[in-house]
Amino acid sequence: MSTLVAEKKKPVARGGRPAPELIFGDLWEFDPAPESADPKLKARYDLFIDGKFVAPKSGKYFDTINPANEQKLAEIALASAADVDAAYAAAQRAFDTTWGKMPGRERAKYLYRIARLLQDRAREFAVAETLDGGKPVKESRDFDVPMAAAHFFYHAGWADKLDYVAPGRRVAPLGVVGQVIPWNFPLLMCAWKLAPALAMGNCVVLKPAETTSITALKLAEIFQDAGLPPGVVNFVTGAGEVGAAVMNHPTPAKVAFTGSTEVGKLIMRSLAGSDKKMTMELGGKAANIVFDDAPLDQAVEGIVNGIFFNQGHVCCAGSRLLVQESVADQVIAKLKNRIRVLRVGDPMDKNTDVGAINSREQLDRIRQLVDVGVREGGEMFQSACRLPTKGFYFRPTIFSGVSMSHRIAREEIFGPVLSILTFRTVDEAIEKANNTAYGLSAGVWTDKGARILKLSTELKAGVVWANTYNKFDPTSPFGGYKESGFGREGGRQGLLDYVKLS
Repeated sequence: MSTLVAEKKKPVARGGRPAPELIFGDLWEFDPAPESADPKLKARYDLFIDGKFVAPKSGKYFDTINPANEQKLAEIALASAADVDAAYAAAQRAFDTTWGKMPGRERAKYLYRIARLLQDRAREFAVAETLDGGKPVKESRDFDVPMAAAHFFYHAGWADKLDYVAPGRRVAPLGVVGQVIPWNFPLLMCAWKLAPALAMGNCVVLKPAETTSITALKLAEIFQDAGLPPGVVNFVTGAGEVGAAVMNHPTPAKVAFTGSTEVGKLIMRSLAGSDKKMTMELGGKAANIVFDDAPLDQAVEGIVNGIFFNQGHVCCAGSRLLVQESVADQVIAKLKNRIRVLRVGDPMDKNTDVGAINSREQLDRIRQLVDVGVREGGEMFQSACRLPTKGFYFRPTIFSGVSMSHRIAREEIFGPVLSILTFRTVDEAIEKANNTAYGLSAGVWTDKGARILKLSTELKAGVVWANTYNKFDPTSPFGGYKESGFGREGGRQGLLDYVKLS
């Protein structure tokens, strides 16, 4: 272990003796702590259709890279319209002959088996998720993989209790479902989408994001080990045109999409006039509201957890901080001290707090909006950390002196960038929090329970956290309002989006 950097000295009035003042960043340097689990990656991944890995009909593949060092990880199959047709044909066949007719208690056994197998291979999946996506391995290890398994466990528990999903109504599966997921939580989004659909007796064709397809295809290996009947789940990989083929195909009775608001609007326009059911989980610009009676140290940790520990790569990231004027200077000072010591670097190091940005395209978008924030007069503060020379990294950044006219306060950045606004009264806080096209989530920090209840009803957000942030549970529904989408995932409400009621 390296030695402590020498202290900075400054004179004091009494006795002329210098008092040591520790410089932030001059802390004990941690020894590297790389995660050593084998991710068991293949050099090439094919499509998963009808229970088997099959080569794409075009014979084409594309590279997926590690955003932490820009090195190639594997080749991923590039699906065509013909592959999507084959996947939907397999899903329809499985629904008609096997899965749709299977009793719920039997389907539950498969879901429990999948959850247990995922737990057995948790470290392997955590490393694969980090290598492919860039998030710190401790987040993949402690949140993504356990929460994905929890969703399969939870929905397995529902599969033999479907008569209670909608009391007094009869429920039936929709049939075949098309799903498209984003790059920020590849494995967890798979679980969010697949588990309720399968529990209700539906079969699925799913397209993962082109930059983070590996853990979905590794999940297909678990489906094989679990003995899931062929065709129940099918994975087709590729870029936007493959997603469009999945969404616009005539077979599915329902489509589910998680991604940007712009793409969600395109999908809705393309399906207008059809009889397909839709659920959309789209963008966000969440407000994290700190009142003057809040536990400020706890709030600062919640703010950091909500925007920096995940690189801002969540649509519910608390990227707008609203602070009551009387404590604004204090909160900003605490935030600056906190982000000075965040460790940015190799996501595979268990000491790392902030990992890599998912792609060069996303990094360019972050840089562009940060430059706009500076030009528009925002006061920028960044961590002084050294960034790796290879890979896609961005320093934790806060902007103070921001108003709602600033683009950085209105547009989704999807990076470790926080905009700070101030308010004086409760009504002003509510007005500023709701002054956005989005409505996915919000946070409230205060000592008053009555204030929390008031804001929970007046904030136009699908989820409102109180004195915490980014806490999730499979039993709790998640989803948004306005341009953040419609429909819910998780809980009984999420199951209702995958059934026919009569």
